Amino acid sequence: MTLPVSFGALRTFVEVGRQGSIKCAAQELNVTPGAVSQQVKAIEARFGVQLLERGNREVKLSTHGLHLFVTVAPSFEQIDAAVQYFEDRRPGPRSLIVSTTPSLAACWLTPRLGSFTAQHPEIEIRIETSVQLADMAGGMVDVAIRHGTGDYPGLDAALLFTPRLLAVASPSLLLEGPLTDPADCLRYPLLQDRDRTEWPNWLEAHGVKPTRQATKGPCYADDALLIEGTIAGQGLAIVRDIYASSALDAGKIMLAFDEPVPTQARYFVVVHPDRMDVSKIAAFRSWIMREAGVA
Repeated sequence: MTLPVSFGALRTFVEVGRQGSIKCAAQELNVTPGAVSQQVKAIEARFGVQLLERGNREVKLSTHGLHLFVTVAPSFEQIDAAVQYFEDRRPGPRSLIVSTTPSLAACWLTPRLGSFTAQHPEIEIRIETSVQLADMAGGMVDVAIRHGTGDYPGLDAALLFTPRLLAVASPSLLLEGPLTDPADCLRYPLLQDRDRTEWPNWLEAHGVKPTRQATKGPCYADDALLIEGTIAGQGLAIVRDIYASSALDAGKIMLAFDEPVPTQARYFVVVHPDRMDVSKIAAFRSWIMREAGVA
């Protein structure tokens, strides 16, 4: 029997239902948001019903959309599980997809991957970067490394490390050496994180009331870029120690004030519990926990 709509269109609709966002669904499917919208509209036109209630930044399933989703989604989960079962066990080189944040990938993970490849030459690593937790249930990602509280419902999350916030600078900017008072940082240009919150938080942790100066200065999307700006002598920055270690060891940057501040958010290696015994995933999980010093 011929399906009234294409398999691909139904797959796209289910992903929109899972993500609650056309943009996020497009990222998971590696297509454009416009292509996702067209697929959903094609189903709506074929059935003559509205499947989505569209808002400015998110979409919700309509009554008809919810009925279609709960009916169709389990079938795709079964298909994905069956395909993943054979994919995980196929002979020859095996691809392992690891999702993490851009900063962790650039500053911590990538420099260490050589040792994993040397130990497991049969496993081909593919690193994908994202600021959001990828869909672990759909098999699109094998392992995720995430920064947060560790509350990932339905997933296994093992603690890797708890980073600390460091105030750093280029040696060329602090010719007389580290500062003796945290408030002295405000006398220098400051480089800001995306939300402009790290400097106020760091200063408050040291008993310094932040001024307007504490939120001024160019901001950067991630710590890797902050470190590059610091190396260039553009100003002082607050970065996580796990990102700054290589630049500190190489003498490219220095501690502006030698009293780190612990962060509340931590880093976890996240795996779907149904895939914990897949050999390539188990191997990577064991390796990264050893690298983090927790195994």
